[in-house]
Amino acid sequence: MQRIAVLLFPGFQMMSLAAISAFEFTNLELDEQVYDISYLSETGGPVPGSFGVTVETTRFDDPALDTLVVSGAVGIKLPTPGESDFIRSALTASRRLASICTGAFLLAEAGVLDGRRATTHWLLARELQSRYPRIKIEEDRIFIIDGSVWSSAGMTAGVDLALAMVEKDHGAEVARAVARKLVVYHRRAGGQSQFSALLELEPKSDRIQKALVHARSNLKNALSVEELAEAAHLSPRQFSRTFRAETGQSPAKAVENLRLEAARLMMEQGRHPIDVVATETGFADRERMRRAFLRAFGQPPQAIRRNAQREYQA
Repeated sequence: MQRIAVLLFPGFQMMSLAAISAFEFTNLELDEQVYDISYLSETGGPVPGSFGVTVETTRFDDPALDTLVVSGAVGIKLPTPGESDFIRSALTASRRLASICTGAFLLAEAGVLDGRRATTHWLLARELQSRYPRIKIEEDRIFIIDGSVWSSAGMTAGVDLALAMVEKDHGAEVARAVARKLVVYHRRAGGQSQFSALLELEPKSDRIQKALVHARSNLKNALSVEELAEAAHLSPRQFSRTFRAETGQSPAKAVENLRLEAARLMMEQGRHPIDVVATETGFADRERMRRAFLRAFGQPPQAIRRNAQREYQA
């Protein structure tokens, strides 16, 4: 049995606990208690969360856990000296140490992220980097694994992090079954962007929204202005003018971003040859896709895949 402990503190964000459902449902899926879940705090006893719910906790003492998960807060919460000591001890005594969302600030203050790659909620990623310059913050990531230390982005990304742990421990099929029970995607890769290309565009009209949905569903097509305009039931000239006014981007740039999002996900989660990924996402050839990756991510597709595989194997 693997002991999963969650470190709570007054004002912890309740969504941090959503990630623990992945371990609970793994027990149900395997019909065996493979994970023992406990809630720890510095003082023990009832700990109030950020939204009026109180959780009963045990006073932390022994850091020899399988996994210690440090919860996040609505804003920035720094650890007490006792919490810092416990986190530092868990780095060496536990198999895994993880933070959800702004829990990364507690890990950073305790010094366990020095020299490591980490992430947190995109709104506070630059603040984390500014305060702790020895950490390599990657703000546009769902979660990051650096050795035994895991960190996730905003609160729901903690579910992705927990599912990745389940996959690491019990295989992809179990993790997929758990994800289905939780009614979530299995699973967003750690390197996947915290942002959705479609959501970032935020079109104001249903017509432009329809054109974007058409584009995302038909990335193998040429997706010319004429094709997108037809999906929007507008003339090409009116479509181009309306599209830029509503999204701030040209149709060509928006389509490239949708292609990049889909191609990066395929590179991270699959083993498809690069030529296949390029064809399926509408880049036509690998060189065109490589140039687009370099512009957007500063890395070629092969490097994105290697980084994703290295994280999974860590």
